[in-house]
Amino acid sequence: MRRSRFLPWLVFILGAAYFLLPLIATFDFSLKLKRNVYSFAAYANVLGDPLFRQTFGYSALIAVCTIIVGAVLIVPAAYFVRLKFPALRPFVEFITLLPLVVPPIILVFGYIRMFGSSSWLPFTASRQGTNVLLTFGYVTLAMPYMYRAVDTGLRTIDVQTLTEAATIMGASTPRILLRVIFPNILVAVLSGAFLTFAIVIGEFVMASLLNRPAFGPYMQNVGANKAYEPAALAIIAFAVTWAAMGMIQLLARFAPKAASHDE
Repeated sequence: MRRSRFLPWLVFILGAAYFLLPLIATFDFSLKLKRNVYSFAAYANVLGDPLFRQTFGYSALIAVCTIIVGAVLIVPAAYFVRLKFPALRPFVEFITLLPLVVPPIILVFGYIRMFGSSSWLPFTASRQGTNVLLTFGYVTLAMPYMYRAVDTGLRTIDVQTLTEAATIMGASTPRILLRVIFPNILVAVLSGAFLTFAIVIGEFVMASLLNRPAFGPYMQNVGANKAYEPAALAIIAFAVTWAAMGMIQLLARFAPKAASHDE
């Protein structure tokens, strides 16, 4: 009995050490900007850099736009698939998994080829157009996570009964989605939103190839020219990501339990 308890704890400790020791080493290195003194000087340099605030603010804004566009596209799609087209569910799930298989560099080269300045729809001919193209690229990257979060939320409610009740009361389909379905899966949508935020903040390939002032290229540029500040940036990015994960865990406590039946 003692042996059966010891082995799981041993595996847990080894796994925790594997993830935590590099993080601790990075944090320790980030504090050594001043010789023989532990200080947060590297963090002060990073946080005081105007480019840090500009790039982080840009990525945060793009992340919010990505979340809004993703929710507007995915919530109705998942709702109609679950309510009216259940036979299409395997096909839709396959489509939403493609961004995990196709590398971002291939996606962004395809976007540049299709929406370049010489194409019929030249998004990259202007800054705003490139921002829009980057947003839709991030919507694609985040689609697997957002779709599954929304689909899981829809499983926790009786979509059929709620839709029929709202229809009897004279509600239109847009009103049903906005006033009935969306509030009931808000926790699931927010979980997908925090995952999307974490993905956008750290993404490098698309932002770099589209030449956008995002946080990912900024981290790479700092890493190529400085020593201690990249470690501080890595810890800051880690903290932002885990803050998003923590919010997901917090929201999961308020999520309704899955329905006992499956449509």
